[in-house]
Amino acid sequence: MNQLGERFRSALVYAAHLHGDQIRKGSGVPYLSHLLAVSSLVMENGGDEDEAIAALLHDAVEDRGGNHILQEIRSEFGEKVAEIVKGCSDCEGSPKPPWRERKEAHLRDLGAANDSVLLVTSADKLHNARCYLTDYRVRGEELWSHFRGGKEGTLWYLRAFVELARERGPKLLIDELERVVSELERLAQ
Repeated sequence: MNQLGERFRSALVYAAHLHGDQIRKGSGVPYLSHLLAVSSLVMENGGDEDEAIAALLHDAVEDRGGNHILQEIRSEFGEKVAEIVKGCSDCEGSPKPPWRERKEAHLRDLGAANDSVLLVTSADKLHNARCYLTDYRVRGEELWSHFRGGKEGTLWYLRAFVELARERGPKLLIDELERVVSELERLAQ
């Protein structure tokens, strides 16, 4: 990866503006920490600046304004970034469809996704799974009450993504995700 430029710095400020008032479910950790971690994982796994920017903005469409935000991202950061963010989003409008329906549709879409979308999504799922594992060790079964899919749905979604991405996803990220999800499944039995 080459040096990060002004576009990345602008994306960092934009992400902080969009998500600055959010916290992670259950933990109270500022949401921006997740975006930084996902971007870091992308860069550490060979991602370019566009992919690192998309990682910072991967939740903006589904959590902060739908297509309006997607158009802002396209205008400010370019078509490639916008298309990656769109590919990482499980919905683009409000109200959101029911959780399971939305996740099943997103998995179908990810089956045809390009390598950039799979890289950012894999980094997102890995960071989420690591946080869930840590939170489960602290909170136990109470953790699942913070998620629409509950324990069963959350574990199903993570496992389904691992299976989908095993063939085409970034190997090191998927191998680590497999280990974390397996440990989470083992503990949560």
